[in-house]
Amino acid sequence: MQTVFHLIAGDPDQQKTALTIAENLTQDESVEIDDVAIVAQGDGIEPLKAGGNGSDMVESLLDDGISVKACSNTLDLKDLAESDLVADVETVPSGGGELTRLQSEGYAYIRP
Repeated sequence: MQTVFHLIAGDPDQQKTALTIAENLTQDESVEIDDVAIVAQGDGIEPLKAGGNGSDMVESLLDDGISVKACSNTLDLKDLAESDLVADVETVPSGGGELTRLQSEGYAYIRP
């Protein structure tokens, strides 16, 4: 199975919950997981920023093999550069486009 988590809310508790659920999913031995991705856009970009609230958890998820993707439109809107992000965060042209692409490939969509 493949799962994509959508980070869009600015609430730090909601962001932490989403990241924790992604982490827990990779450790759940009762499900066979092929891939887990996180797509962040809008105010959900905060944990992906180097030194941002939750960035340590994003680094840990990347180390665990979870792909983390940032919306380029959001970076432009918030006047952020790729260099402002946690190392190894991938940028995608649009968060909505990436979510649509992943779902068309069979990814389950979760937005905590």
